[in-house]
Amino acid sequence: MSTPLPPLGFVGLGAMGLPMATNLIRAGYPLRVYNRTAAKAAPLAALGATVCESPAEVAEAADVVFTMLADDRAVESATIGDDGLLHTLSPGGIHVSCSTISPALARHLSTLHDLHDQQYVAAPVYGRPPVAEAGQLWIMLSGADAATRERVRVCLAPLSHATRDFGDAPDAAHVVKVCGNYMIGAAIEAMGEAFTLAEKSGVSREDIFAFLTESVFACPVYRNYGKLIAAETYEPAGFTLPLGLKDVSLAQTLADETLTPLPFAGVLRAQLTAARAKGHDEHDWATLAREVSEAAGLPPDRFKNGK
Repeated sequence: MSTPLPPLGFVGLGAMGLPMATNLIRAGYPLRVYNRTAAKAAPLAALGATVCESPAEVAEAADVVFTMLADDRAVESATIGDDGLLHTLSPGGIHVSCSTISPALARHLSTLHDLHDQQYVAAPVYGRPPVAEAGQLWIMLSGADAATRERVRVCLAPLSHATRDFGDAPDAAHVVKVCGNYMIGAAIEAMGEAFTLAEKSGVSREDIFAFLTESVFACPVYRNYGKLIAAETYEPAGFTLPLGLKDVSLAQTLADETLTPLPFAGVLRAQLTAARAKGHDEHDWATLAREVSEAAGLPPDRFKNGK
């Protein structure tokens, strides 16, 4: 007779959190969930999840609680706010933070959990919503100790293509995520510039995209974002513009803390800010590449009726 799986908690049911939580419940885990907009929990309730009224209620009967939220403020509120999970998570319980947050906040939360005899494990993820739905996320782990991370890794198996352990430091996995997202932003800007240069020189954006992503840039970032940039199609968003600006800002803050020059961060922040000022908040953050096309004098609606 198989051992029943332990109950898990999940806080944050947005574009990434909902498919992640869905995969956990489909893997057989009893699941307690919370989302600020309660209606988003309805699909999980239909699958048997217990819908709670606060993160604290989630943690009352779950020894491992995942958070997948938009930013530092949301994660801090869900953890240490009046109805935060810190207050009810049992001694020995684990907070698994999948959000992209500042390394400084990760260290702070880890210290607070330690004071309550709880554990903090960083587990930020790579992959857009379709990848989350397929259970093929790339996940970074750090914090607590090796035994605790292994316990978390087992819970993450229904969500992940692979996990990589970055050791005991609670902020290490978040550092990797911030650096990686900065690299993605740089790749988006570089493709925007290169594809615009090609187009203005008489070469199709889609032709250069197809060749380069089948040869020297054959990887998911260039293929997935390059497809959007080649066609200048930025809706629906897999990752919205404000979140992209937030992540570049996290990289700049970390650079300031560590006295690390990041000259290109200024370019990315300026392009993202310009796109936000034009009302593109609901677009994918790859829309920053459109700023290059517009600066080069290319009409923004030139693809509306085909090429």
